[in-house]
Amino acid sequence: MKKQLGFTLLVVLLALGLLSACGTSSNNGNNAGNASKAQPAIADQQESGKSAGIDAGILSKIKERGKLIVGVFSDKPPFGFTNEKGELVGFDNDLAKRFAKDLLGDESKIEFVVVEPASRIPYLQSDKVDLIVANMTVTDERKEIVDFTNPNLKVTTQVLVNDKSSIKTLDDLKGKKIIVTKGTTADIFFTKNYPDVELVKFEKNTESLQALKDGRGVGYAQDNFILLAWARKNPGFSLIPEKLEKESPIAPAVKKGNTVLRDWVNQELESLGKEKFLLQLYDTYVKDELGADVTPDDIIVEGGHWK
Repeated sequence: MKKQLGFTLLVVLLALGLLSACGTSSNNGNNAGNASKAQPAIADQQESGKSAGIDAGILSKIKERGKLIVGVFSDKPPFGFTNEKGELVGFDNDLAKRFAKDLLGDESKIEFVVVEPASRIPYLQSDKVDLIVANMTVTDERKEIVDFTNPNLKVTTQVLVNDKSSIKTLDDLKGKKIIVTKGTTADIFFTKNYPDVELVKFEKNTESLQALKDGRGVGYAQDNFILLAWARKNPGFSLIPEKLEKESPIAPAVKKGNTVLRDWVNQELESLGKEKFLLQLYDTYVKDELGADVTPDDIIVEGGHWK
């Protein structure tokens, strides 16, 4: 009898063991299935992190470094120039200082790197600067290799000529020498669309303007507000009424893929628009340079809202 009870108990224990094993096996299978399903999600998150921008931690890096590095002009008044004290000032340069103040708590926590039109994009691509705030017109070609923020200015490109010349229209430029600054929108436009025009190229805006003054070309093609400001101080020069292209936005630029810094600047421009900060800069630097015939709405894009 005892043997029979012992045998029965053994059978029951074995059955329970098998059931337990089956349950464990089933749970392991479910866990493996869940792990298998979770794996793509993790991969997706990682991929999402990659696509979020090449410098996801760029703001932290800038804060740890303790300064914002910005490419600016030193010879393009009233937007970026060197004053009598040797300081880099102007509409663009003061905007960059405000970026530093709002990001790092102090506008002096900025390092200006002087750029020329042709060096702006290479400086971004080689990480010599975090940001370009140097009158860069947004074009489809440039958007392929850098990321632009929302605009802060608008511009058209025109040609300034000596009043003594017979140049009245763009067609009159055929076969003539036109001065451009390398890497500008004007340089790109004439190279692409006016093969009959001989381009005389210089690295700096100041060199190009001096060349125009010296008569080394019949005209100088550049952003219209730069030409208007210079012509007011140098009588005897006028703009050809025709515009090279339609009105275009000007915007700060970041390295391609740096969406984090781009988005921060966009938010900053939105915020500054509420206090009319660009209008303040316009009144400080641009108003007297361009004269009463030009209104702020012809030049600035407050809040980053392009209309």
